[in-house]
Amino acid sequence: MNTVATEARYAVCVRNEECEDLELRKVYQILPDERAAQEGYVRVVDESGEDYLYPETYFVPVRLPRRAQLAVLATA
Repeated sequence: MNTVATEARYAVCVRNEECEDLELRKVYQILPDERAAQEGYVRVVDESGEDYLYPETYFVPVRLPRRAQLAVLATA
């Protein structure tokens, strides 16, 4: 079994109010952060190349085929 497919989580950005480093309709990798999740946030590597917390309501989770996951990771 491929670890990329089982460990990585992805989401599409559907809102970006006051967030210059998020692009609408772009797929982002969600990094694990249980504490942030308890507060209603997700940790995302944004367009700045750094990971930051954003409201979880700004994203919709998606499942990507392995090939698409590799493509997203290659552009990060």
